[in-house]
Formats: sequence, C-alpha cells, structure tokens
Amino acid sequence: MMARALLTLILGLSLFLAGSAAAWAAAPPTLPQPEVPLAHSLEAFRQAVRSGGPGKDGIPAIDRPRFETLAEADGWLAPGDRVIGLYRDGEARAYPQRILVWHEIVNDAVAGESLAITYCPLTGSALGFRRGDGTFGVSGRLLNSNLVMYDRATDSEWPQLLGVAIDGSLAGRGLVPERLVWTTWGAWKARYPATRVLSRDTGYVRNYRRDPYGDYNPLAGYYRPESRRLFPVMAEDRRLPPKAMVLAFREAGGAAAVSLPALRRAGILRLTLGERGYVVIHDPELDTGWVYRHPEERDIDPAALRFGPGGVSGAGIAALEPVNAFQVMWFAWAGFHPDSLLVGEGGAP
Repeated sequence: MMARALLTLILGLSLFLAGSAAAWAAAPPTLPQPEVPLAHSLEAFRQAVRSGGPGKDGIPAIDRPRFETLAEADGWLAPGDRVIGLYRDGEARAYPQRILVWHEIVNDAVAGESLAITYCPLTGSALGFRRGDGTFGVSGRLLNSNLVMYDRATDSEWPQLLGVAIDGSLAGRGLVPERLVWTTWGAWKARYPATRVLSRDTGYVRNYRRDPYGDYNPLAGYYRPESRRLFPVMAEDRRLPPKAMVLAFREAGGAAAVSLPALRRAGILRLTLGERGYVVIHDPELDTGWVYRHPEERDIDPAALRFGPGGVSGAGIAALEPVNAFQVMWFAWAGFHPDSLLVGEGGAP
C-alpha cells in the first residue's frame, strides 16, 4: 500500500512538474520592466478593471487565421476601409478592422515570429506583441475602456495599451512590441501589392459587413471624436476631443502623443522626452507617423525622404533608432498616461 501510494505521489508530482514546465515554455516573452514608470500601482490598475459585458473568451480570438490574396480581398474591401497592417522581413499582411472588431486578437506567425495582433474597438488602438510559444485570449474585462488580454499559459492579465501584466504570475512584466500600421485598404495595397489579407473564413459565424460600434468609412457612431465613451477612465484630459486619434509612444523619459492634424501639416516634428530627442515623420501615403530617437545635432532633409515597404528611408535615417508608435484615441492614452506630453492642438505647438 505504501509503495503504491508513493508511486502515485511520484507520478502526480511528475505530471505537475511537466505541466508547469509546459506552461512556462508557453508563456510570452517579456521585458523585465515596463518602458516607462507606471502612473498608478498595479493594485490601483486592478481595482479600476471593469467588466466589458462578454465573459472570458466571449469575444473569441482567432487562433488559426486564414489568408487570401489582394485580388480576393478587393471583392469585399472598399479602398477607404480600415486595415491593420504588418510588414516584417519581406512579408506583408493586412487584418481588416471589420473582422477584428468581432475578435480583437489574432494569434498569428509571420516570417518566423509568433505574434499577437490586437485591436480594441473602444480605444481605436492596434498593437502587436511577440507571443513566443504562447497565445492570448480576450478576458472580457476593460481598463480605461481598453481591452484586457490574458495569456493562456499563466492566466496573467495584460491591458493592451499598457503592455504590462497587472495580475497573475507575470504581473509587472512588459510585452515585447511589434510595429503595426493603422491605415486604409487603398493605401496599404498600393504600397504592398503582394500583401496577404486575413480571410472572413475565421471558423466563426459573424456579420463581417457590419460594425456594431459605428463606421470608419465614413466616420460615424462611436468613432466620432466628440462622441461619448462607454466606460470610466482613471484620468481625464480635455486638451483634445476624447476620441481624437493621436500617434503615441513611450520610453524611459516619459510618454508622448502627437496630434495627427499637426503632424500632417508639419511633415516632421521634433520633441524631447526627459533628456532624449525624437523626430516624428509623417508618412503621407499611409497617413501614419514613424518615430526615431534623434540627436539634436543631426539634421533631416524632408525633400530627401522616401517611403517604401520598410517605412522611411533617406540620408541619415538608417543611423537612427526606431521607436514603436501606434495610433489611439486620446482619452484612453491620457487615462494610462495622465502626464503625457501632447504635441499639436491643445498641447505644445
């Protein structure tokens, strides 16, 4: 009896250790600390989380994405329809907003890298993260109206805009970002004619012709800059309309947001966070911005800039360090980063 009990204990312990090892191997790669100091404690963030309505996985992530050609996607996407674009090591992919509004996360693999493509319709934000061997799901919870993801290996919870786990065994650790581009289908296919496009054949029955929140083409419903948000935020900032879209980024020196109309007019904007200088370059074809660390003594000739599959090129650009940036509704960015620098209307000129 004792031998049998001991054998059972050993087998149980072996299975537990094997399961723990598998879970650890499947956890997403993380940074030891977030890029900028958090505006609130992890406990304060946890207390501010709210239910978004659907339960855990009530909004199903896409785990087995299928793709189609540009010509096939042209049959159902209009030039003005919004897409989330990814270009990595020669591969281009487009994830239509009208699909992601129903799923919010695509667990994909591109050019040998496992990635989570994430979109929150309530904050208009599309961010990419490296996921290693793990996958992410939709928790059904929100923080500052923003999607809270969870990784299936550890069940840690990750607000998308924060990129830092606020709960679970990985609390306090940050995800490794991957640059995505928020643009139109017409602009994306013009630059990336070999792009693959996420198919509506997702394995789920959804009406991908309809956006339950409104419309980006033309702008209507929840997406209008002056419309009301649906959930509370931890901080408010009225320097811009709540849902005005900004190009945002953060580093050790702090957080910054650039007004898109100001960036379009200027073409190139320079700013300082902490003691480090940055340059933000408007991409007129994709209508997005590219951010680089930029020593003040180095000059950039706007007339020499070129825009292609890899982003910006021109004299001196290759020597600059790129910084991950993304577009997001102002109210959500300010909710997470109440001390954010704002460049443009209502902020610094």
